Amino acid sequence: MIDCASWSKAWRALGAREGGESLHRKLVQCWSEDHRHYHTLQHLRECFELLTGIELTPEESAQVAIALWFHDAYYDPRRDDNERRSADWARREAIAAGVPQATAQRVHDMIMATVDHQPQADKAMQALVDIDLSILGAELARFDESDEQVRREYGHVPEAEWRVGRRRVLQNFLDRERLYGSDDFHSRFEERARENLKRSLARLGS
Repeated sequence: MIDCASWSKAWRALGAREGGESLHRKLVQCWSEDHRHYHTLQHLRECFELLTGIELTPEESAQVAIALWFHDAYYDPRRDDNERRSADWARREAIAAGVPQATAQRVHDMIMATVDHQPQADKAMQALVDIDLSILGAELARFDESDEQVRREYGHVPEAEWRVGRRRVLQNFLDRERLYGSDDFHSRFEERARENLKRSLARLGS
């Protein structure tokens, strides 16, 4: 799903006049930046593998696909506005390509839902949020790998400061009554995600 043909199919399904091949190349370059270690094409591929198994309308599936492409298009660990910049870029490009403004805004709103990963009443938005959080419920080896990758992205943060901040983030997830809003993701990933979070927190220390 990250090849240009799949991208163009989803882009056109939103209402774009053309396939957006040059935009696809720009996005691939973004996801391939040297400072990235977790937020890479590996993460994007894993997201699309999960999207293929979710029952959505063709229109919804295309919206989620484009939102996935853009959701971490801008990624600078030193900034706190990456999602907003990415969402704004997606909306801007979509409107310029002829996508109806309402659809472009919907994609924008989907991306913004990945800021705090809160439950969504909208099925497609919930699918996007669950997909983005699926790494928490990954198999042990992949979760531990992702933990190390995220740490490398924040290599500029001193270890003591990192441990405090990372504990806060992971504990906030663990304290939620439910991590995954959809029943499918809840049954597949919830239990393992909580085990992974507890193990990571133990590594970080008290």
